[in-house]
Amino acid sequence: MSRQEQLQKVKTQDGFIAALDQSGGSTPKALGLYGVEPSEYSGDEEMYAKVHEMRTRIMTSPSFNGDRILGAILFENTMDREVQGMPTATYLWSEKQVVPFLKVDKGLADEADGVQVMKPMPDLDDLLARANAADIFGTKMRSVIKTDNPAGIKAVVDQQFEIGMRIVAAGLVPIIEPEVDIHSPKKAEAEALLKAELLEHLNALKPDQMVMLKLTLPEVDNFYKECIDHPNVVRVVALSGGYSREEANERLARNHNMIASFSRALSEGLSAKQSKEEFDRMLDSSIGAIFEASKT
Repeated sequence: MSRQEQLQKVKTQDGFIAALDQSGGSTPKALGLYGVEPSEYSGDEEMYAKVHEMRTRIMTSPSFNGDRILGAILFENTMDREVQGMPTATYLWSEKQVVPFLKVDKGLADEADGVQVMKPMPDLDDLLARANAADIFGTKMRSVIKTDNPAGIKAVVDQQFEIGMRIVAAGLVPIIEPEVDIHSPKKAEAEALLKAELLEHLNALKPDQMVMLKLTLPEVDNFYKECIDHPNVVRVVALSGGYSREEANERLARNHNMIASFSRALSEGLSAKQSKEEFDRMLDSSIGAIFEASKT
């Protein structure tokens, strides 16, 4: 596996990042939307097996490949499993030319100062070592900003970059994700504070410290242009954040050189009850629409 080849793909190729990383808390909801009822599994192990079946079905579909998909974000449980007899990350790159990323955060702390920082990650070094051994290229970690509180937003970005630099030191590329809640009445104001903090941290990086950013689609089109153009930023990707796929794609198309990293908007309309043909056709159409919106 050539990390350089993967870096070039993520940096320069048209396409988007598929987020397949719903974890424990959001898995029952993701399965429910996919048409798998809680009565069809009992306990975490069966639940994770069901969600792996869903993700395997997506990853092995003919429409899911490196022509339109640059990378896929996996949950730890998915990294530890196999697809068609290969470790998941190996399968993605060797069979599909899709670059594997790993979600590393342990969820959100309680809200304080209008934000939710990430819970502590005591096992991060061990997880990064396992990610390297599993041929993972990069990581993802999410915080949430609810309002335009300067102290809260600073705390989110400080934490993201502090952990981000540990990830860089381990040889991986971190996706830094300070999500601004799309329902925030102060969304535009929060975005202005967030951008200032991001640029301050980016400007302090050494030339070889490369990061990616995953940001909420902004209220002002092309608002994150300075971040996209920054020499330390591999790519800026957008989260769908609860927008429907149609609205997320419309907003994304107006933000040039920002690409999608959608989870719910990617799997919208997919169902466990669909035939292989129906499933593949639906997925192909979703991937096509998200790809086109990412190309602008």
